[in-house]
Amino acid sequence: MLLTIAQALSWAREQLSSHNVSDDGLHDCAAIDSKILLAASLQREVIYLHTWPEKRLDKLQTEIFKHYMSQRILGHPVAYIIGFRDFWTLRLNVSAATLIPRPETELIVEISLSLDLAKCAKVLDLGTGSGAIALALASEKPNWLITGLDKIAEAVILAKDNATIHKLERVNFIQSDWFSAVEHQQFNLIVTNPPYIEDNNRYLLQGDVRFEPSSALTSGSDGLDDIRLIVSQSKHYLAADGWLVIEHGYQQSDPIRDILTAHGFIQIRNEYDLNGFPRVSLGKVEK
Repeated sequence: MLLTIAQALSWAREQLSSHNVSDDGLHDCAAIDSKILLAASLQREVIYLHTWPEKRLDKLQTEIFKHYMSQRILGHPVAYIIGFRDFWTLRLNVSAATLIPRPETELIVEISLSLDLAKCAKVLDLGTGSGAIALALASEKPNWLITGLDKIAEAVILAKDNATIHKLERVNFIQSDWFSAVEHQQFNLIVTNPPYIEDNNRYLLQGDVRFEPSSALTSGSDGLDDIRLIVSQSKHYLAADGWLVIEHGYQQSDPIRDILTAHGFIQIRNEYDLNGFPRVSLGKVEK
């Protein structure tokens, strides 16, 4: 007998809970994940599930949903299972070649949009991944000249595909090991969500990050190797009064402030996420 939407959600939530999947200790993530996976199986939005709880799944929908559930029970991230993640106002395709865009990274977008930049500002997104930050900025600032860089070829292809889907092809995505492909260029704003987790952090053995590319997560014994490189090189690529905006771990704001200060950045400040943790640092280059 085919299940109704309400029955399918109840079954899925029980399955995820019994396998200790989708549990962060704070939210009913099993219920959230069940809704997202079922909505994707039906090719509908989540609100449809609340509107039609008694509607029965057909055979194909049931098979797809059970497949999605089997993947989630094994721990695979929801975004990789369904192939997309919503970020800012955009629905972005994702793959195992890139980090999954996270809500806290939207803070970079908010901060960048609040800066006093020229109407046709040149912007660089380092380690663009799926293109999330670059495309979110482009969707809000059609006159900004935005370039996204990533050293992973598959990530660049994915970012370009997302740009095409959202008709934001003016964003230029390039394969590059940090600044190697933009020598001698100057930018008014450089944004980055670089790797910032310590190589041996136990967090890497938990949850979704087990399936995400380690090159997008880890950066040396203290997690700051890439940030040191980015800060030291950024001053050569920033125009006068240009800003560098960096996402980082909530315990890294003090050492990053020291790194920025040591390289001559001014007007350094921290920005806090919705949980009250310092998650973004920024500074201006003085020339």
